[in-house]
Amino acid sequence: MPKFGYSIYGLDPALTAKASGRDLRISHKAAREICNTIKGMMLYEAKELLEEVIALRRPIPFRRHKGKQAHKRGLQGWHTGRYPVKAARAIMKILDNVETNAEQKGLDVDSLRIIHAAAQKGPVMKRYMPRAFGRATPKFRVLTHVEIVVKEEPVE
Repeated sequence: MPKFGYSIYGLDPALTAKASGRDLRISHKAAREICNTIKGMMLYEAKELLEEVIALRRPIPFRRHKGKQAHKRGLQGWHTGRYPVKAARAIMKILDNVETNAEQKGLDVDSLRIIHAAAQKGPVMKRYMPRAFGRATPKFRVLTHVEIVVKEEPVE
C-alpha cells in the first residue's frame, strides 16, 4: 500500500481532521479553483456552495485558468467563472469524509473551518488511439490529488 502524505505540517491532532482523494479523474485546474474558493470557509458553507455549483445556480470564480472564459453573474469582485460539476461532486465526497473523520474524533461538526484545501496533479494515464496509416493519437489523462484539512474553532 502506498503511503500518502499531506502538504501541511505541524497540526494539532486533537483539533484537526483531514481527508484526501487520490488519483481522482477530475480536472486539476477546476479542482484548484474550487479549493481556492472554499479555503477559509466553514464546512457547512462550503458544502452549500458545492451543492449550488452542482445545481448550476452559483459559479466558481476562475482566477488563474480563465482564458476565454465567459462572465457570470453573482461573482463578487470577479467576473469570469464556470460550473465545474464533476470536480464539485468529487470534492463534496471528500468534504463528507473529512466531516465523518472529525465526528469520529469527537470534534464539533458545526464549528469546523477549512484551513487547508489543495489540489495537485497526479500521475498521467497514457493511452493511444490507433489511426489510419499506422499512426496513433495520444489520449492522455492527468489524474488529480485533493487534500482537505479542517480545524475546530471555538464558538464565540
